[in-house]
Amino acid sequence: MGRIYKSSRTILAVILVVATILGFGYKLYDVQIVNNEFYAAQNNTVKTYKVPLKAAGGDIVDRNGSPLVTNRQGNSVVLNAAYFPSADNNDERNAVILNLIRLFTKNGEEYVHNLPLKLDNSGKPAFFTKEDDEKFESMIKAMKGKDAFNLQAYATAQNCFDAMIEEYGLEAYAENGDYKTALEIGNIRYELTSLLFSVSNPVTIADDVSSKTVAEIKENYDYYEGADVQVVAYREYADSKLAPHILGTVRKINAEEYAELKDKGYGITDEIGESGIEAAMEQYLRGIPGEKTVTIDVDGNVTEEITKEPAQGDTIVLTIEKGLQKIAQTRLEKTCRGVDYYNSTGAVVVENCNNGEILAAASYPAYDLNDYYKKYNKLLKNKNNPLYNRFAMGTYAPGSTFKPMMAVAGLQEGAIQEYTTFECNKFFKVSDMEFKCTDYHGGENVRTAIRDSCNIFFYNTAQRLGIEKMNLYGSMFGLGEKTGVEIPEAKGVLAGPEYRKKFDMVWRPGDTVQAAIGQSENLFTPLQLCNYCATVANGGTRYQMHFVKSRISNSTGVVNETGSNAVKTLEVSPGNIDIVREGMRLVATQGGPSDVFDAIDTPVACKTGTSQVEERGAIRNNGFLITFAPYNNPEISVASAIELAGSGSSTARITSSIIDYYYSHNSNESKAQQESTLL
Repeated sequence: MGRIYKSSRTILAVILVVATILGFGYKLYDVQIVNNEFYAAQNNTVKTYKVPLKAAGGDIVDRNGSPLVTNRQGNSVVLNAAYFPSADNNDERNAVILNLIRLFTKNGEEYVHNLPLKLDNSGKPAFFTKEDDEKFESMIKAMKGKDAFNLQAYATAQNCFDAMIEEYGLEAYAENGDYKTALEIGNIRYELTSLLFSVSNPVTIADDVSSKTVAEIKENYDYYEGADVQVVAYREYADSKLAPHILGTVRKINAEEYAELKDKGYGITDEIGESGIEAAMEQYLRGIPGEKTVTIDVDGNVTEEITKEPAQGDTIVLTIEKGLQKIAQTRLEKTCRGVDYYNSTGAVVVENCNNGEILAAASYPAYDLNDYYKKYNKLLKNKNNPLYNRFAMGTYAPGSTFKPMMAVAGLQEGAIQEYTTFECNKFFKVSDMEFKCTDYHGGENVRTAIRDSCNIFFYNTAQRLGIEKMNLYGSMFGLGEKTGVEIPEAKGVLAGPEYRKKFDMVWRPGDTVQAAIGQSENLFTPLQLCNYCATVANGGTRYQMHFVKSRISNSTGVVNETGSNAVKTLEVSPGNIDIVREGMRLVATQGGPSDVFDAIDTPVACKTGTSQVEERGAIRNNGFLITFAPYNNPEISVASAIELAGSGSSTARITSSIIDYYYSHNSNESKAQQESTLL
């Protein structure tokens, strides 16, 4: 029995051996005879890589098609891993990088420096500070992280420097005391590490280099092994000082954004919209990346083929008009500079009353888009904060520009009638508190109270309305609410009990009368003031404000209109709004700004406002003005807010210049163009 069992095992083993031999034989026959050409080709191919090709960003144009942001071609120096010395050959890599650094230095080229280390005055390693880069803390943290030098959080600058020397084989430079050269080489090596340098991911080390540098790299390939010159599309501005807070900026994607967006096709070296329309319309402006296939055979020979051409992004048509924007900025700057030594700042907004399109929006001081990154730290330290977008983010107590809303609310709720009269004796008492008016106005009705900006009239109206009704109408007009623009904006504040509750504070009767004249905690943006004025002007329809008029597809040419979007049609009697508009007309013809508005042909209606602020230990007034034109058939509204201006009337020249320009340029030729344009 045992002998039979052993015999069976032997036979089974023989069968398995024979089957294995036959299997290998068949595979050998298949490889060498049947599919010889296929496997020979496979043997010659080590790796195939897909390299993304960046697409040019889409253009941004004004409402008439005038270019605002386009592209120009420039040259960047890129390290290409397919040709660069291998990762295990530090000496060769460092030698090539040093050659490039010397070339850049000789030709005055700027190159990347994202390693947050520098040498202090004594020549010792030190960390970046806020003076060097605003994001220095996050940069230092990343350098110490596991994806870089993998050091403890408490590691010193010397620890980081030593880790860099070891990681990149820079001992020879450090031993010779040449810390500066070691740091410069290590900086570029660190850039390669941070951006996951590989054949599929070339890394740019110098942007927008000169033709001289390009020629030297191309003529000395062996000396700059692995360095490639690529033609790149760079953002170009028709006027780099025009509308910077609207257009915005682009920059390299950061690690957090890459982690979030890589599944959407973004690469770690891509650029992304940072602010303004560049950020808001990023998905359309970005375009469609192309693709290059890189093949490296067993002998190290490299072949490249563009397998997909990149497609430029879509064209974004804005609602702003280039010339009007220029006028708004010029007049705003002139007015702010005219406020003595107080370094005044401010904003102005122009809106189409009948669809919410923003025709111009300016913030002063501003900045030059071409210098944004070069002068970023300097801009950041400027006490007047030119980077701050005052028309969208600045919130101000609106002063008496709040009164037309109060008048509409009072009339609609029946708290006052068209000819209700309150006697103004300059003083008004609430409980044990006394409030004042600017003058002894005598008997005032709603129209004359708007004209004279009589506080007493609106104190009385507020007591009859109550704060809840006041805020109901304030919200209806969009005050203390975002306007819906594509770029970041502040919400603002409607003063009242609800807001006070957040701070465990009590709302008192005296606060209601203060709120009625645009004081207390009321804080609104110039965008909100302009839209509120437009809502009064057009009879009670509040539109969503917007900067984007349309988008033109680069691939199909199809124009996608954004159109107007009414947010709310106010349930207010047209007759009541007309009464308020008549009062605002009296301000323009008989009030403080009348001399300025009498000098232009277009009839307007407006309301001035002031609010007190403390400046250098003294009480000063911010000035506000809301205006619509023409009075009988409103088309545009304008809101200006000038810090330390003294009065709203003092801002009237900004508005008159804007209205004069708008109607002198839109009466004949421009109107015809707007009617026939595809934009």
